[in-house]
Amino acid sequence: MWDGVGDFIAMGGHGPYVWGSYGLFAALLIAEVLFLRRRRRRTRAMLVRRLRRTASAQSPGDMT
Repeated sequence: MWDGVGDFIAMGGHGPYVWGSYGLFAALLIAEVLFLRRRRRRTRAMLVRRLRRTASAQSPGDMT
């Protein structure tokens, strides 16, 4: 059953290119998720600051 595993990994001599491509894709996918998380966190913080600023700028009797 496991006799052909080495052949599968080697892929007829193209294994380093194939597996390198898979590795690069996985690394970029993980980086994209991390960048999106960071951007979401920064955007939320910016919106909270903006809401607090506008809420503190308005007086309780102000109808604007």
